[in-house]
Amino acid sequence: MTPVRVMLVEDSLVVRELLRHIVSRDPRLELVAAVASGEEALDKLRTVRPDVISMDIRLPGIDGLETTRRIMAEHPTPIVVVADSVEDNSLRISMNALRAGALSVVEKPVATTHAGYEGVAGEICTQLRIMAQVPVIRRRPIGTEWAGRSAVAPQAPPADLSGQAPSLLGIAASTGGPPALARVIGALPKDFPLPVLVVQHMGAAFMDGFASWLDSVVALPVSLAQDGERAEPGRVYVAPGDRHLEIGSGRILRVIDSTPVSGQRPAATVLFRSMARQSGPSGIGVLLTGMGEDGALGLADMHRAGAQTVAEHESTAVVYGMPAAAVRLGAARAVLPLDRVADHVLRLVDAGARP
Repeated sequence: MTPVRVMLVEDSLVVRELLRHIVSRDPRLELVAAVASGEEALDKLRTVRPDVISMDIRLPGIDGLETTRRIMAEHPTPIVVVADSVEDNSLRISMNALRAGALSVVEKPVATTHAGYEGVAGEICTQLRIMAQVPVIRRRPIGTEWAGRSAVAPQAPPADLSGQAPSLLGIAASTGGPPALARVIGALPKDFPLPVLVVQHMGAAFMDGFASWLDSVVALPVSLAQDGERAEPGRVYVAPGDRHLEIGSGRILRVIDSTPVSGQRPAATVLFRSMARQSGPSGIGVLLTGMGEDGALGLADMHRAGAQTVAEHESTAVVYGMPAAAVRLGAARAVLPLDRVADHVLRLVDAGARP
């Protein structure tokens, strides 16, 4: 098997050498360049032609966000952001880098003697190998960035709630999820009448910062879900890192540490199955971009319970894994491109509110 060609972009010599060591010991990865600035990365990109890039965010000169933007505009290449999870400003830039086209964020290694070093090192290698396989496209201005994808996206089916007013919205995503969630939730008005529960696959160290970032880019208030709190209309509750999120009776949130499902915790299937039990036909489930199949079985349970279910269309999904699995199961009543998901949800809510 041909190894994955990796470029490291990291201004700290210590961290760069740590990353060099981490990448070099994995026979499935080949280090083709290690540079200290965005300018160097852009200069070398054309000649070394990496399969994937490990991107620092806090760089001298052109920062990692602008470097990501330029790479995705000029030479689209899968990018994994390696970030310091404890720095709020760094994490905010990292989330914006995902909006600019980076695929995932992983925790920056500290030292070989650090207790969590092996876990962090393993996750970095895993993300580099996986994301190298993701087909990326040249990014265009907002609203046209998916132009050129094959397949014509379908229109939403007519909203039909059979007399059931929606009571709860659940949304789940993985790879490519943060910008997709920002797009969908950001299109919901301040007076949106349902609680919104969110599962996003991301390292536990980043979840608090992710929730804060999402809160800063959408109109609805966003927070990490707390076990035992009641889900209120017009609020967004994000599953905490390494914990499942469920909805219980009386719209009480449950945050639990039971076994991972489909290799994930939090898992979309856990959330959707709890919605099928508690909300039945009054639930709305949305499954967005992501690698793997998490969420498909849970969305199928919601469909059987009479809920409204939506999967993102292949034409806009960064990775058409999770939504594709739902479509194969016949779990999605609507299969829609990202820009039409919020409008469809609002039509469902409006249809359910009519006398």
